[in-house]
Amino acid sequence: MKDAIGGYFELELRKGEHYHKDAIRLNTARNCFEYILRARNYKKVYIPYYTCEVMLEPIHKLGIPYEFYHINYELEPEITPSIKANEAFLYTNYFGLKQACIEELSSIYGNQLIVDNAQAFYAKRIDGIDTFYSPRKFFGVPDGGYLYTDCKLDMEFPQDKSYERMHHLLIRIENGAESGYNMFKEAESSLGNRPIMHMSNITDRILRNIDYDSAIKVRRMNFAILHNKLSSSNLLCLNLDEETVPMVYPYLSDDPYLNNRLITNKIFVATYWPNVFDWCSENSTEYRITQGLTPLLLDQRYNCKHLISKYIKLFNV
Repeated sequence: MKDAIGGYFELELRKGEHYHKDAIRLNTARNCFEYILRARNYKKVYIPYYTCEVMLEPIHKLGIPYEFYHINYELEPEITPSIKANEAFLYTNYFGLKQACIEELSSIYGNQLIVDNAQAFYAKRIDGIDTFYSPRKFFGVPDGGYLYTDCKLDMEFPQDKSYERMHHLLIRIENGAESGYNMFKEAESSLGNRPIMHMSNITDRILRNIDYDSAIKVRRMNFAILHNKLSSSNLLCLNLDEETVPMVYPYLSDDPYLNNRLITNKIFVATYWPNVFDWCSENSTEYRITQGLTPLLLDQRYNCKHLISKYIKLFNV
């Protein structure tokens, strides 16, 4: 009955193009990572301490040994270890601002580099480098991942279904973000330890409807406005080149109460990533960044002049 004629109307979603139209479309970014590990048959992976704990899911699932490495305050590896032919080096394009570092790492590790572009939806894939993306970090979709790799798995995957993870997105439209937050957490939790699947029809159709060019302009403009106001007090040194499209404005400070002040005033900022407190010592760079970072919203939903008026009065700058 999938192709039945008549009955009630469906959501009217146009059949446009994906931004990553040549990528393999899977159900999550972490499963894109798993796909790479399976296809390349890696025997060891180097991963940053400063990353989301879900990145360990595919590593544990496949029983692959791994080793953490530290980053510095430039959000770049402290050292670049020599690796063997059957090993991989995973690097995160932090906040979408580290493309230059990725290019440098690609010259060191070649196709043994794996690029986590979950925070860098618009960053270009370097030819020959395994790269994956997480669209829900940038847009209102329940799941999904894009993968570029030249090493294909000879396996068939089922297609995921997303309708049970749509509640928070629909309720937010009607009742606001707070009313759907618990449903959002449930939806996020449901993505854990799922098998590799193809992207669902719902996520696929939503991603064909987004005005990607408009989002680029708004994000870059908002970043520039925030950077002009806050760069002098930001403990991170940031650079926005002509092709970078940031996820957030990462503001690092010594103010332990800033995030709470923002959240109290209904400016909901995330913490990247609480698991770092368990993985690292208190004097480590990663611990300090996790503790002091405020990822300020700058995305296509907001006019930054309005946000600035709300932000600045809550900052001790």
